Amino acid sequence: MKQALKRLRRARHHVVEVGPGGGSAVTYLAAQLTDDPALSRDTHLTLIEAPGVVSQSLTNAVEKFNHVGTCEVRNGFAQDVASLLSDPVDVISASALLHEVYSYGGGYAGLHSMMRTLPSVLNPGGFFAYRDVYAVHGSSLHQRVIHSYNSRAWLTFLRMFTPHYLGAGTHPYHHADDELVARQDSRIVSVSDLDPATCAVIAAPIGLFREIQRHYITLRDHVWRSGVLGFTPVLDGMDGDLATDWIDFRAGHKRIHYRLGEETEWLSGPQRIMLAAMSEPYAGHHTIDGDIFDSVTDVALLAFLDAAEAGDTTCSQVWESWLLREGLESYAYLTLDQLLTAFTVHSAEADTDTVLMPVRTGDIHRVDRHYYNRFLTQRLANPLLDAKQLVLFQNIPRSDVDALRQSFDTVSDRCAKASLARVYTAINKGDNWTP
Repeated sequence: MKQALKRLRRARHHVVEVGPGGGSAVTYLAAQLTDDPALSRDTHLTLIEAPGVVSQSLTNAVEKFNHVGTCEVRNGFAQDVASLLSDPVDVISASALLHEVYSYGGGYAGLHSMMRTLPSVLNPGGFFAYRDVYAVHGSSLHQRVIHSYNSRAWLTFLRMFTPHYLGAGTHPYHHADDELVARQDSRIVSVSDLDPATCAVIAAPIGLFREIQRHYITLRDHVWRSGVLGFTPVLDGMDGDLATDWIDFRAGHKRIHYRLGEETEWLSGPQRIMLAAMSEPYAGHHTIDGDIFDSVTDVALLAFLDAAEAGDTTCSQVWESWLLREGLESYAYLTLDQLLTAFTVHSAEADTDTVLMPVRTGDIHRVDRHYYNRFLTQRLANPLLDAKQLVLFQNIPRSDVDALRQSFDTVSDRCAKASLARVYTAINKGDNWTP
């Protein structure tokens, strides 16, 4: 959104953040408007949040923004954005919006409908600033690959999560060639019958492995936050800089700040003593090397999974709450090639004379998540890159031939020839524009 605001030439801006969560993006934007004279124009921010979702941190963020502009909160769902905005706006910013729409708003049909809606709620020349989980490097999520697993915790998770996701989740892995085939001791076994004590070799679409990997991380963090293991690490930025205390940022090596809670059987007495012994006291809590923390707490996480699978009340409640919140979502539904192509093709079908495309090379950006990549590399034989994908789409008028030509050049390095043909057809639409 910051980059988009710099490229707008209006005296007053109306910008929208869809799904503001705890308000970290709102706070950041308020700081940027304060510090950057080039952005210190009249800005009105509309926040669209799902009904019933409230947080004190978002309230605080709204108050901060009101010192540099004006801010309002409207309750509604992302797929209803056209009815929530009375007039077109200059910038819409969203995080993880599309996978929410895909999982709970109609699959690909809901996704494409959203893409067709966006041009009508943006001013010509406006922007859609989007960030989400990076998929995989490749043209298709259905490419079959072989991964191996020998971690007891990962094998237990595979056994508990994968059948549920494939059976109840909204996902694209329904093709004949999408079947997950697991082998242990050279024999094909059902994924629901995996033996956590035996290495498994699994053939499946690379996108499905991406889902399994990302869901494991969200479960681990969810269990940590719940405190059920007897400790609660600081994972978010609500406690100052404690969540970003890097030993080596590029290597993903952190110090973990955590608080010990009540004793539980999931973190045994010796493990609790060992965890405290390898930690240092710090401002009322403990801090420890991230690699050591991961090694010690993996044992407790495995015990949690075993207990949840066995029906323990407390652990089952935490597991079920995660399944309800995250377990059925599909994160990696489009590769970058597919994402760029889909936005162009479907936005061109809207009842506007515009099309959504990134214009500049810097409008497409990937931010690697070094901390998670370090963890995954140490646990998996075939880790997939964990990152955030950021794309700044501009609502380009078809009459702006120069911008369209620049956009085509920008996506040409990231899309396959078949995709480029679809992009060309969509933006040409019978007109005289040529790249």
